[in-house]
Amino acid sequence: MSDESNRKPPRYSRRELTRLLGAGLLGSSLSAVGQETGNSAPRPVQPRIVPPEELLAAPVSAMSRAMNDGAVTSAELTQAYLQRIEAVNPGLNAVVHVNAEGAMAAARRADAARAAGQPVGPLHGVPMTLKDSIDTAGVQSTWGTLGRSGFVPRRDATVAARLGAAGAILLGKTNTPEFTLSFETDNLVFGPTRNPFNPERGPGGSSGGAAAAVTTAMCAFDIGSDTGGSIRVPSHCCGTAGLKPTQGRVPRTGHAVPFGGIHDPLTQLGPIARTVADLELILRVIAGPDGRDPFVAPVPLRDSSAVELRGLRVGWHADNGIFTPTAEVQAATVAAVEALADAGASTREVIPGPMPKSLEGLLSMFIWSADGGAWIQRMLDAAGTRTAHPLIAQQITDQEKVDSETFTRLIEQRDRFRGDMLAFMQDYDVLVTPVVGFPAPALGTAEDEENFAGYSYTMVYNLSGQPAAVVRCGTSPDGLPIGVQVAAQPWREDVALAVAAHLERNFGGWKPPPDRA
Repeated sequence: MSDESNRKPPRYSRRELTRLLGAGLLGSSLSAVGQETGNSAPRPVQPRIVPPEELLAAPVSAMSRAMNDGAVTSAELTQAYLQRIEAVNPGLNAVVHVNAEGAMAAARRADAARAAGQPVGPLHGVPMTLKDSIDTAGVQSTWGTLGRSGFVPRRDATVAARLGAAGAILLGKTNTPEFTLSFETDNLVFGPTRNPFNPERGPGGSSGGAAAAVTTAMCAFDIGSDTGGSIRVPSHCCGTAGLKPTQGRVPRTGHAVPFGGIHDPLTQLGPIARTVADLELILRVIAGPDGRDPFVAPVPLRDSSAVELRGLRVGWHADNGIFTPTAEVQAATVAAVEALADAGASTREVIPGPMPKSLEGLLSMFIWSADGGAWIQRMLDAAGTRTAHPLIAQQITDQEKVDSETFTRLIEQRDRFRGDMLAFMQDYDVLVTPVVGFPAPALGTAEDEENFAGYSYTMVYNLSGQPAAVVRCGTSPDGLPIGVQVAAQPWREDVALAVAAHLERNFGGWKPPPDRA
């Protein structure tokens, strides 16, 4: 018998397996083994050759490929994630409800469906967590408020239903400030979440639990919500990738801050993950009208792989004229712009004309306080909450309701701002800016008055409705992640994601925090 016919299937070290899965090579390498022997029938691939714990930080596509190739089962992967939560979460308080029994049952069903050759979705068997502001049928959804402590919805939010239909497995729920309305992830139901890179720092808000869970590989991905930066700020603070989609892209049905009302344009739901590619994959699952949220439009999603960076028109600034960032935040932004210039993009330092002259007044009055906190009080009453978290109560008691003339003028000012930003963006494909003016702040200080203007870098795109992605591009002197924000024209998430992916390749993107388990 020839040496060729005696060739053995390739053996890989654990490190090599992880690398091959991430590069998309393992499936093709294994499938070629039987063909090389010259036998009429290919040799069967040995199942479960990848220890599931080695896939916990892998891209979603690599997890799916491993399951399709028989290298791991969804049940094994789910069990490994549950063990990871048990080990890591106590020091962070990121996952506030664990759906262990339901997750394992769903994973076994996913494995059975795959084994039977049934059609599978793009997230089939992939374990996720969801922010606790998103309703999940049969699983506790508190919205971070005492009146809903222990509340279990009967229906899924639209995004939860779509992810489930795509095959994702719900591991549990992640922490949120009350009704998502704070940059400090803390509430009276579960308490504060800590930053995985430094437990004396906060993870940002309001999707701080989501970002902390994703960056520590307690889940494959999460869905956050963003009213003033609540996806992008935690992504910056925890070093994940995050995307706030265009206003009208993803339904808010079943979310703590629902569609409708004067604040409707501000809140969007979007993915938090470890890679930019995962953001795009997940966005395709959750986007589009649901027949309930009347403000979601049927605009097709474009493919980021078709975006050409050469010749792209990039506007940028490291200081918006409202809040001057720290030196390391500015340096990360400048480095990102230089990387785009090296790729052939045209770059110009610019501050949008509408921004400094009108944004500060809009932020301080319209978003949070123009109605004197009546909107927040209605949410508390509807939830049956009598005692609000101090940061939420302050938004009611410390605000003075403006008169009707001022209120209508603010609405007109908001709409003019949106129009002015739309006109400004005609000359630019993306704007590259800081995410926040500083790295993750000390725990309990995110809402301090001296910090608040630092969030103007994210709030502007809630007002304008534009999509904006965040990817890690730097590290502070004390080891904290630093993200860079990429905002695109409305409905051009593909451009924002393409630029973010280039920055991810150049700067490495997500990096694991110290494992304190």
